Amino acid sequence: MDSVLRAAAIYIGLMIIMRFAGKRSLAQITTFDFVLLLIISEATQQAMIGQDFSVTNALIVIMTLVMLDIGFSLLKRRSKTIDKLLDDVPLVLVADGVALKDRMAKARVDEQDVLTAARHLQGIERLDQIRYAVLERSGGISIIPKQAK
Repeated sequence: MDSVLRAAAIYIGLMIIMRFAGKRSLAQITTFDFVLLLIISEATQQAMIGQDFSVTNALIVIMTLVMLDIGFSLLKRRSKTIDKLLDDVPLVLVADGVALKDRMAKARVDEQDVLTAARHLQGIERLDQIRYAVLERSGGISIIPKQAK
């Protein structure tokens, strides 16, 4: 039972930390982000397993994490409030070629991030060519180009 409680506490703690870290933290992972992820996994492994390094205990911890993940996904399907709390909502960053600076600052996204996504996804070079740029729930940026006149 101790392993189940430890795994649940770590899962919920990491969920809260990642929620506050923001969408962009894991959307486009850098080398440093990957190293940080490895360090986090090593730190949480010790906290979840404790002193019991048996295969049985490892399987109990894994099952607990998977069941928590399934449980939260079912809760999100049933409650829009929980869904919004856990995954947030898409955020418009550019509207009709104008960067919405306050929203971009809140999401820790700059114009270069938007333009990079625009170049990769649509071949767009300037903000004034973008009808909407949306920071999706997954952390990616979707680009809707303006229609050519």
